[in-house]
Amino acid sequence: MASTNPSVESIRFINALLHLGSGLRELSEDNSTVNSAADSSLEGMNTAIQKASQRNPWFTEDHCRKALSWWGRCLTAENVSNWLKPYDLPHPEPARIALILAGNVPVVGFHDLLAVLVTGHTAVVKLSSKDDVLLPAMLKIMAEVDDEIHSRVILAEGKLPEYDGVIATGSSNTSRYFEYYFGKKPHIIRKNRNAVAVLDGKESEEDLKLLADDLFLYFGLGCRNVSKVYVPKDYKVDKIIRAADPYRYLMDHHKYANNYDYYKAIYLMGEQSFKDGEYCLFLESDSIASPIATIHYETYDSIEAVGHQLARNAAEIQCIISRLGIP
Repeated sequence: MASTNPSVESIRFINALLHLGSGLRELSEDNSTVNSAADSSLEGMNTAIQKASQRNPWFTEDHCRKALSWWGRCLTAENVSNWLKPYDLPHPEPARIALILAGNVPVVGFHDLLAVLVTGHTAVVKLSSKDDVLLPAMLKIMAEVDDEIHSRVILAEGKLPEYDGVIATGSSNTSRYFEYYFGKKPHIIRKNRNAVAVLDGKESEEDLKLLADDLFLYFGLGCRNVSKVYVPKDYKVDKIIRAADPYRYLMDHHKYANNYDYYKAIYLMGEQSFKDGEYCLFLESDSIASPIATIHYETYDSIEAVGHQLARNAAEIQCIISRLGIP
């Protein structure tokens, strides 16, 4: 049940969230113009977007704006109220929670930070060197309404200061180190995961265009990006390639294009059969995870068989995209 008497601190924090959401909605995905009603903090966010894209070539300005625009749409009064409604907040025993954030897509760790703060805890944040610009700029906007934000969010450099629990996100390799360093404290440690899609061949053009976003937005680097597609036997993956054609522009990005060229050469030298979309490669494989610029696919005879396979590989799967109601 939700708390009927939110504290002054909770109200101030929620107002800061709404202030941030309003500011992010001022930022257009299509251009960097700040309208006359926007304050100087949004100019600061535009500067942060440019800096982030310079520091990390995978964070294009367009992708940064898409990520921030999404948060702007999420942080409305209705959405925040619906999010908090089931919970009794804040937590009665505040703690210091260390957050080891990933850097695969822009501000990917912001939800973890919100969860820590909204429950009344203090966040000890270790930013990824790949994504250390945007989140501080967002905190600066929130601090315009809640001046305690900077005391409740400690941006740690070097060795982590004292903490009571930890949420760490990284690769399957780094998770072993996380288990070693953080295993004695209460912890949540996340490993590599990917999304999969299961098609039945009856998807509309609009369905396939939405699938294209899941495949290629943020260069496919997010844990919710689809890395593998299950299709019925005799399905032509050219349909997906055509629907995703608007993402052909990714070949203008030199790092993405280098990956495309590299893996195409590897598949050719290995005499592996693949479908070349000229901006992406579709490789038949039973592996869930796929390299940048490659999408794995697998054909099936029955949905039941796919369901069993997904259940066996549940630890590798973040979410399942399908119109078939697969759990």
